[in-house]
Amino acid sequence: MGQLLQVRAYESLEELEGLLPAWDELLSHFATATTFSTWQWLVPWWRAYGRDQKLKVLAFFDPRETLVGLAPLASATQRISSGLAFRLIRLLGDGSGDSDNLDLPVLPGYQDEVARALLERLDSRVESWDCCEFNTMPAGSPAAQALLSQLKQRGWKHFLNSRPGSVLFLPESWESYLEKLPRNERVRLPYRLRRLERNYRVRLHKCWAESELPVCLEALFQLHEKRWQAMGRKNRHGSEARRQFYGEIGPLFLRRRWLELWLLELDGKTVAAQFGLRYRDTVFLLDEAFDPAYWVDGVGYVLRGHMLKQLIADGVRRYDFLAGREHFKSRWGAELRTYVNIRFSKPSGRGSFYLRLRQAGESKEWLRVRLPGPAWRLLQWLKWRLLG
Repeated sequence: MGQLLQVRAYESLEELEGLLPAWDELLSHFATATTFSTWQWLVPWWRAYGRDQKLKVLAFFDPRETLVGLAPLASATQRISSGLAFRLIRLLGDGSGDSDNLDLPVLPGYQDEVARALLERLDSRVESWDCCEFNTMPAGSPAAQALLSQLKQRGWKHFLNSRPGSVLFLPESWESYLEKLPRNERVRLPYRLRRLERNYRVRLHKCWAESELPVCLEALFQLHEKRWQAMGRKNRHGSEARRQFYGEIGPLFLRRRWLELWLLELDGKTVAAQFGLRYRDTVFLLDEAFDPAYWVDGVGYVLRGHMLKQLIADGVRRYDFLAGREHFKSRWGAELRTYVNIRFSKPSGRGSFYLRLRQAGESKEWLRVRLPGPAWRLLQWLKWRLLG
């Protein structure tokens, strides 16, 4: 477009309030928008997890005062050791383990201008940050591609790595979906449900009413607690911050018909739950849990099958497992896709040093996971002999 964009910074939720209608309008023209680009997701996330961080939402306006791009950001201090800390800028929503598909919403045709204006803004305030980490961006994000291009042009130090995800593309009918599955899965789905119905009073249901929501969410957290207890480990999933976050997005999403919270009860007892988020024709699987005492009954498997059948009938065309490529996802016909993490800094200084530390740490972890045990121990021994 070649237009000079005006950049405005919003550093509190009160300041951000007036931008929300324009944010909604921008997303209506952003073809790859997801739940994780909405203020309805990011504002509650900030309230729950924003402690010890600073809000830095950058909005980009064209000469006609139209919002053409957003960079929802937050800054935080990352301590490497007691005497070494770095000032990081991240995408808002990153760091808690709840958000994938984080992105920079931009109107079509404005990607280069927004990326250029973003880097110019960062360059003009370089004394306030060391490094930027833009994690779990969709590999096909136009904004991510424009940002990488601008980083190369400016000669800024940057690293790009990928992270796998899984998504299930759904046809227009349940019968068509079953045809895509291996024969053993087509047989197993109805068999597991019939077996449950022979042994229990079965109820499969969706949370529709706001009055039911606290009970349904508590059932999800209790299922996680049982799983951690069965493993003899402390439950880190049900933190107060996560409970606050789920408690705020639950009614907000329910009122917009974005909530897909499904439960399976056996003899009146909740034994499995799935917490999904609907946006346009996609449902994102945020969370799920089942009672390990009913593992042999395949309760999580039955609930997912029922949920998929209902979603297909309701016009959903993508069931997004989000990050990870666990084997169970491929059993349902999920396909691999990729997220990218973009980390960058100015060519010299503390940020460049931080990037080298991160890259070295990830290379070490990559080797540790993939090398056979004896080879990894030999490598560690050689490092000790050579470097002490």
